[in-house]
Amino acid sequence: MSEKTDPAIREEATRQIESIRRGTVDFIGEEELRARLEASIAEGRPLRVKLGCDPSSPDLHLGHTVVLDKLRLFQELGHTPIFLIGDFTARIGDPSGKKKTRPALSSEEIEANAATYVAQVSKVLDVDAAEVRFNSEWMSSMAPEDFVRLCSHMTVARLLERDDFAKRYKSETPISVHEFLYPFVQGYDSVVLNADVEIGGTDQTFNLIVGRDIQRAYGQPSQAVLTHPLLVGTSGVEKMSKSLGNSIAVLDPPEEMYGKIMSISDALMVDYLKLLGGDAWDDLGPACAEVTAGGGDPLGLKQELARRVVGRFHGDGAGDGAEAHFRRVVQDRGAPAEVPVYAYALSGRSEAGLLEIVTDLELLPSRSEVRRLIAQGGVQIDGERAVDPLVALGPGSYLLKLGRRLFAQVDVT
Repeated sequence: MSEKTDPAIREEATRQIESIRRGTVDFIGEEELRARLEASIAEGRPLRVKLGCDPSSPDLHLGHTVVLDKLRLFQELGHTPIFLIGDFTARIGDPSGKKKTRPALSSEEIEANAATYVAQVSKVLDVDAAEVRFNSEWMSSMAPEDFVRLCSHMTVARLLERDDFAKRYKSETPISVHEFLYPFVQGYDSVVLNADVEIGGTDQTFNLIVGRDIQRAYGQPSQAVLTHPLLVGTSGVEKMSKSLGNSIAVLDPPEEMYGKIMSISDALMVDYLKLLGGDAWDDLGPACAEVTAGGGDPLGLKQELARRVVGRFHGDGAGDGAEAHFRRVVQDRGAPAEVPVYAYALSGRSEAGLLEIVTDLELLPSRSEVRRLIAQGGVQIDGERAVDPLVALGPGSYLLKLGRRLFAQVDVT
């Protein structure tokens, strides 16, 4: 590298570092990464940037897109994104932020959950220009002696420094031995993939730093670590998680996605705008500032947020359609423009109970769910609230509203 090109390379490395730093909470190993970036630019060799995700559920949600956006940024900067599907680590269960041992998933559950991940990730990342890997590739064939060697690179005392382990140990909440193995496997993934950078949420900080230590133990330079804020779920209390029932999946239908966003608080809306929009939604900055100061138009801003999120994952125009549906169904308490029609045969009887009809048609997942929704006043028949799950319906056509957004026309014959 000549003296003449040095300034240009340093300037480009600085530009990339500034872009990478945006939105991060921790940037560990920044100066090391700067040196790697300069070498990468000079040699035309892209950095290898890793993001791991365990298939613990079949759906990726908006919280996942916060870190996926950073992985996409690296891709746009010319580096190699690696999306790692943790089909082996999912068998252990990530203990991060958990107050008790997670239930183990079967191989069949993991395989089914992982099956749609690539299609979901493609909504954010150009997967054709990325590496998509599964850590069972190397972990399932690792010899026992090699795994023992891997685990020899850290002490129990170091593991107990981890906040969630420390709290559980202090409260005498059981910690299963296999949970200690998770950070070792995640760190070894970085060794196999020769990662220059690993991205994760703030709940992953301990695991990501362990990855740096494991790489050094195997004679590799330590990866830089970038942590990002966790997107709070729709309840406004805990991080977004399907298991907590507070998530917005990237595969949610437009109307459902829009409705969930409209249900969040005004304070949470501002966080969603910052974490989901990044620099691309800078035009909403003044409106955000007004709402944060207690003024402005919170409803209008939330509608704009919902339109943009739906449009991002379902295409141009989907946001407007979802908004029209929301106004008609939720705000005006009307029925959607198109209502699915179901036929129900009485088979010689003169009538059937509401509970039986809804359950037989599988409009709700269980009889107990039907009873619960009726008890909460969430079921209507032709615009009238249903109070008795056993109310009899004879031959005719009935418009059922189940919950806030589910409508069905049932033709009883």
